[in-house]
Amino acid sequence: MIETSIVEGELPPWKNDDSHEGHGAELVFYGRVRDEELGKKILALEYEHYEGMAEKELQQLAEDTAEKFPIGDFVCHHRIGKIAVGEASIRVSIWSKHRVEGLEAMAWFISELKVRVPIWKWALTVDGERLPSKCKH
Repeated sequence: MIETSIVEGELPPWKNDDSHEGHGAELVFYGRVRDEELGKKILALEYEHYEGMAEKELQQLAEDTAEKFPIGDFVCHHRIGKIAVGEASIRVSIWSKHRVEGLEAMAWFISELKVRVPIWKWALTVDGERLPSKCKH
């Protein structure tokens, strides 16, 4: 199963799934908003996306990840809109037979997401500025 979504508001509730008998590893990654961006204190990040294109590219990237690495199920939910410091902006879960392939798949997916998926983030500073945030690998 490969499931992706771009959501406004809170991430969907996470259900425990003990049905993965052939997978010894379940890796879960949360990307959270830090309190600093570009050397400035921030209140939140604001995420925008190219509607329609971002959803398709996120799904394609998830499928590419499953083809490139020996993983099982893959779930990714990415938020858009204003997200406060400390809140999660993305959650990814990958099931794999062993941890190594899951870890490699996760690292590759997150790096590629920042390059391929048209989602942009803006840092909202405590001084009232709205600054473009630079994505790094």
